[in-house]
Amino acid sequence: MQIVVNESKEIPMEEQAVEIVERKGIGHPDTVCDAVMESISVALCRAYLEEFGAILHHNIDKGMLVAGRAEKWFGGGRLLQPMELIIGDRATAEFEGHMIPVEEIAVETAREWFRQNFRWIDPSEDIFYRVVLAPTSDELSDIFARKGTHRSANDTSAAIGYWPLSAVEQTVLDLEVWLNSREFKDRFPETGEDVKIMGVRQGRGLDLTVAMPLMCARIGSEEEYFSRKSLLQQEMLQWAESRVPYDTAIHLNTLDAPGRGLGGVYLSLLGTSAEDADSGQVGRGNRINGLISVKRPLGAEAAAGKNPVSHIGKIYNILAHNMARLLYEQIEGVREAQVCIVGRIGAPIDQPTLVGVSVLPQHDADFTSQRHAAEAIVRRELAGLDRLCRQLIRGDYPFG
Repeated sequence: MQIVVNESKEIPMEEQAVEIVERKGIGHPDTVCDAVMESISVALCRAYLEEFGAILHHNIDKGMLVAGRAEKWFGGGRLLQPMELIIGDRATAEFEGHMIPVEEIAVETAREWFRQNFRWIDPSEDIFYRVVLAPTSDELSDIFARKGTHRSANDTSAAIGYWPLSAVEQTVLDLEVWLNSREFKDRFPETGEDVKIMGVRQGRGLDLTVAMPLMCARIGSEEEYFSRKSLLQQEMLQWAESRVPYDTAIHLNTLDAPGRGLGGVYLSLLGTSAEDADSGQVGRGNRINGLISVKRPLGAEAAAGKNPVSHIGKIYNILAHNMARLLYEQIEGVREAQVCIVGRIGAPIDQPTLVGVSVLPQHDADFTSQRHAAEAIVRRELAGLDRLCRQLIRGDYPFG
């Protein structure tokens, strides 16, 4: 294993002229797919441990939420065709002569996730579930029978993480969490869960574009829609006033066009655009840290649903962000940190091929001492990788 620590010459994110950050909220179809598939992986891990005392091979990382069809009007609506959730890819259903009810676990876990996260969806009536989980290859299954302190990696993969978040990244993240919080939904029950935010900073000005549907059953007319929309926009501006260190403009539902009736408003029947407008897919949404920051390094892995003990496409993505955070928090004089981890299939997961660290020091910092400290943190975290795997097994890192 190689550990390479270099001194970054990049301009700190908050000093760059332009910054672009997106977040797809918990009700966005892409985020739904990530969160549901991860929940199914956690549920399967629990079942495997209870039955066999060990995690068996599975990767529930091929999922799609196919949009249904809905009819909406001011004051109500109806679902014409249910959404369809396709659950794939591979899962061990038989081990040592014992069967695991993989399909039943997957469907019930998905239903429970929808119950917990949507107020308007009936998960038994509004969604059709198609499970396409099949046994895996003998070679990949054999990884779980091999002796050793750590599992062998079941893929060749690279991951990257960074810390700290910029003020724009934190704002976009916090705003979506607030808009989908219980407190906000209790105050504004007419708002749906499918929130999407795009933040664009130019210098000291921040422009936030927010998409958030209003529930057709609670909006009686076009006039009421635009009245509530104006109120919601003011609420968001007040929220930002004391939290955001930039001159902030907020735009809500910018496709709206007054005077066009149903064609000029963003209404929802169930709270998500998957009811009739937009399908979702695993890996197309937020990165591991809940954001899509297009001027930051972005990993390409669809990490959600991958098994938590051998798939480095999942493990290393989270580990890279965790390492970057520790580098920033525990080494004096670090302004920003990035970590890239590359692993090879068949190698123990605690022995990646390369860990590349990039440290942006403060002006008066001693980079030599920072380099030694960074190497020590990387080695320590790799030695304690079992702890991270246990956290993933428990679902301590929800995707959403």
